[in-house]
Amino acid sequence: MEELVRSATTFVTEYGAWAGPVIGILAFGESLAVVGLLIPATALMIAVGGLIGSGVIDPLPVIACGVAGAVLGDWVSYALGRSIGPSIYRRWPLNRHRTSVARARLFFRHYGFMSIFVGRFLGPLRSTIPLVAGVMDMQHRRFQLANVTSALLWVPLMFAPGYFAAKSLGSVEQITEAHLLGIGLLVAVVTLGATYLGSRILGRVEGSTRRPSTRALRSS
Repeated sequence: MEELVRSATTFVTEYGAWAGPVIGILAFGESLAVVGLLIPATALMIAVGGLIGSGVIDPLPVIACGVAGAVLGDWVSYALGRSIGPSIYRRWPLNRHRTSVARARLFFRHYGFMSIFVGRFLGPLRSTIPLVAGVMDMQHRRFQLANVTSALLWVPLMFAPGYFAAKSLGSVEQITEAHLLGIGLLVAVVTLGATYLGSRILGRVEGSTRRPSTRALRSS
């Protein structure tokens, strides 16, 4: 995966005009159900953020393509869930990720609209929540509102670590392996923090779901 990110970053650096389409495709793939778990878009977006900060790449086309890809990816997942229905959970490849799907379903049932928005920032849920929203027949207008607004915030946020790192250094030539390591550590901390937050939220949701059933058993 590191080699893939390095090659993609080199390509974007040499062919800046393709930065937008590349980011758009990666953001689209990372937002697709299950497929998103295999796409290293986050790492590349941070690297591209560094290129934006150093002035190598024009930010507007890249951000626009990234937002469009993220919105379209969630939209496709939502449409698949809505058109196929609950039977999609029993089909490949979702039948091999039953735990992730079950958590996404639980998260959506408890938080509805906000689950679409917040799920964008939680890696394990990002590519599954829109599919669940479609299966649960969420109103299209409400889904798109959460989809678009979250994408508008998520894309710049993914560029931010690399952007500010490059701004503080002044130019691409001044970026050393130590700087890249620092950015990597920052990304790791943010990712772990988001994962921890997601697990805590899911834990609370699962706990609140179990408690009523426990009381029901006691009363029976």
